Amino acid sequence: MEDLKDLVIIGSGPAGHTAAIYAARANLKPFMFEGYVAGGSAGGQLTTTTDVENYPGFPDGIQGPELMQLFRKQAERFGTEMVGEDIVEVGFSKRPFVIKSEQREVKAKSVIIATGAVAKRMGVPNEEKMWNNGMSACAVCDGALPFFKNQPLMVIGGGDTAVEEASYLTKFGSVVYLVHRRDELRASKIMQKRAFDNKKLEIIWDTTFEDAIGDDFVTGARVQNVKSKEVKDIPVAGIFYAIGHTPNTQMFEGQLDLDEIGYIKVKAGTQKTNIEGVFAAGDVHDHKYRQAVTAAGTGCAAALEAERWLAEQNI
Repeated sequence: MEDLKDLVIIGSGPAGHTAAIYAARANLKPFMFEGYVAGGSAGGQLTTTTDVENYPGFPDGIQGPELMQLFRKQAERFGTEMVGEDIVEVGFSKRPFVIKSEQREVKAKSVIIATGAVAKRMGVPNEEKMWNNGMSACAVCDGALPFFKNQPLMVIGGGDTAVEEASYLTKFGSVVYLVHRRDELRASKIMQKRAFDNKKLEIIWDTTFEDAIGDDFVTGARVQNVKSKEVKDIPVAGIFYAIGHTPNTQMFEGQLDLDEIGYIKVKAGTQKTNIEGVFAAGDVHDHKYRQAVTAAGTGCAAALEAERWLAEQNI
């Protein structure tokens, strides 16, 4: 008889592991493709962050990789089977569903997709060296860290997220520069008004970000005016990208309903996709909050919904 899994979880960030914990405790014996290369690494975006100070239960903060190890241990403790493999193909057109990696093919009665998203980067020369050393793609995650307080900060971008993150950072920084390559923002009118009214937020128009400056930690940003071509260095302690995220959904194109950016669409108030028995959790569908704690919450919800769905199908 073929090896048929009750539940396969694709992805291993906070959403995937929380789904695994709930599903394993419900005796669904979940099988998880942790991922390896796709999405950066197994464990999701938290494995590439340092201090996590806003996850409940850790009053002194915790390192991102350590937090994900704790998630993983808990999922493993309740019997989740995990393989560190990327999926290369899925078949959702009929049941049981088929999920393939380079190493194996697994059949599943239900699936939870928690493959996350990756923050877009710009690839400037010092980016790798300075990432998490004053460079970040999440102001809400990192803006309150002590080394940014009362320091000049910079946000790159011109949309709603950029304005929102720049406004948020004005609570901590001495001044926040919003660098945008055009002469008008892409943000909505209400967000633009918020930017213009904030005395601690200074918009630098017609300008591109060229590189981060610093030895071990960011001390400045090199920018260039697109019209005059003038290059100048601005002293800042932090540089935050707000140029968007790319959801890890390429392998689901043509099978699941995705929005124009590529995020999985879920039915309002649920984690259900357009295919019965396939659920989504975490940043792969959530482009609004993008926090570890909200991802974990949707992972819990997806597991509960999968459990109920399997019971209703009596399969």
